[in-house]
Amino acid sequence: MKISLRKFGSAAGSSSVEAARERKGFVIVEVIVAMILLGIAISSLAALLYSVSQSGIVATGNAYRNGVLMHEVNRLEGTPYDSIPVGTSSFTISNAPYPHTRVITVSEPVTNVFKTINVLITPTNPMYKPDSVTFTRTKAATSKVLCTTCI
Repeated sequence: MKISLRKFGSAAGSSSVEAARERKGFVIVEVIVAMILLGIAISSLAALLYSVSQSGIVATGNAYRNGVLMHEVNRLEGTPYDSIPVGTSSFTISNAPYPHTRVITVSEPVTNVFKTINVLITPTNPMYKPDSVTFTRTKAATSKVLCTTCI
């Protein structure tokens, strides 16, 4: 068995102290660089999160707008032809979750034959885009819906 003894003199000790001092300064630089890299990564993730949340808000607004449009089309398609007045009517809805203005324009180019209906939805929130739908209603040939021999 061999045992070695080292001398810890001034020459050997001074080099290890200097190396430790240099290493301590290097560790601080490493920590600072790591914090800068972490900050850059977190800020880019924050920008991504903001973009995704804005897209979600717009998608929600589009879904509400499409629901309101479909509701109006279904309501006007289910209303009897003679009960739809010619002209323009406007409704303002100020309640959450989707405050908006509806403008319904009904024109009758050929009397008692067909009506052209335009529904315009304008959201109060400028982040959402307005949208419209136009469709044509025709008058039934008979008022007896189930009659197949009537003209």
